[in-house]
Amino acid sequence: MMHKSTKAIHGGNPYRSHFGEVSVPIFQTSTFSFPCAEEGAARFSGESSGYVYTRLGNPTVNALEENLTALESGWRGMATATGMAAVTTVFLSLLEQGAHVVSTDSVYGPTRVVPETIFKKLGIESMFVDTSNLRQIENAVRPSTRIIYLETPANPTMKLSDIAGAASIAHRHGAVLAVDNTFASPFLQRPLEQGADVVVHSLTKYVNGHSDVLGGMIITGNQVLFEKIRPVLNLLGGTMDPHQAWLILRGVRTLPLRVERSQENALKLALFLKEHPMVTWVSYPGLPDHPHHELARKQMDGFGGMIAFGVQGGLDGGRIVMNSVRLFTLAVSLGGVESLIEHPASMTHASVPEHERAQAGILNELVRISVGCEDFEDLRDDLDQALNHIPLGLAGRSEEEKDLDELMREIDT
Repeated sequence: MMHKSTKAIHGGNPYRSHFGEVSVPIFQTSTFSFPCAEEGAARFSGESSGYVYTRLGNPTVNALEENLTALESGWRGMATATGMAAVTTVFLSLLEQGAHVVSTDSVYGPTRVVPETIFKKLGIESMFVDTSNLRQIENAVRPSTRIIYLETPANPTMKLSDIAGAASIAHRHGAVLAVDNTFASPFLQRPLEQGADVVVHSLTKYVNGHSDVLGGMIITGNQVLFEKIRPVLNLLGGTMDPHQAWLILRGVRTLPLRVERSQENALKLALFLKEHPMVTWVSYPGLPDHPHHELARKQMDGFGGMIAFGVQGGLDGGRIVMNSVRLFTLAVSLGGVESLIEHPASMTHASVPEHERAQAGILNELVRISVGCEDFEDLRDDLDQALNHIPLGLAGRSEEEKDLDELMREIDT
């Protein structure tokens, strides 16, 4: 019955201290001893809940799993070594040869590449559609569809998908709805409460919040799915280290404070960017003219700290902005206390073919920023001076002229 900010600090089964410690200790051990042979046998058979081996379970890791399960209103959680370990484990647990996946088209680059390459060789088919349109999801579903996979808000376009609507479609066709909740975090959005079956996270991002550790999480809404996924995770070995878990658990404690500050900054920056002459468009769910603004108000508790925007001059304009920032850090990832800027077409989504990027709305002019917790005025001033580095002659030029310049540069090289 706790509120979400309290859950971030106290959520999950209370840790039973041994010496009065306030912080959960790091149980940095690979294996656990048994008091007797009979207890060892009972633990291996599952009759006893004691620990055996850290790949299979560890008190520090379990503390993180229970905490995030409470925040997501889930049944059980499974911590993984990385966000991609969480994604691929869900796929490998629930798909078989001949199965079909429907996914958000503007999904995180590697999440799209894995089904299109590795899983394709295993006889698993995938289709990527604009999941912000429920009709496209419905039309893409086949009798062999096993998973509908949403990323909402989507990376990097900031499109939103209707979780409850997608859940209705998935369940009507006997499929599982999985949602990547990385961009929102459980502080702003809890897909399991809206009908999703599985939630995945890259804990590297907002949940940890300090750009210093990798991690992922799978949280299921019921026991059946947990018992399908957990053995696969244990066997493939994509589980989390206890020191990772301790660092991320420390990050969870300040998640509410960090998210509230970053989204306060983000809304102000989005309004500023809308009026800047070197910005062609802004995609931020907190803006009333965002096409999914009302959906965001319905299924989220806030609009988050991620902004996508287009710049004058297309690809060249984007390069100039990123090479001109002084306070924003030019780096991939997101969700840290520091503000980051990146160019998806040449970085996070470079592995996705250009025609697929364009189809998903990942344009060459698109710049993505993760707004941090600095003072707004400093962030605004930095973006302003960086955008003003775009030459006036570059703005408004045709794509054909830009392509010709790019060709001439390649010839010179």
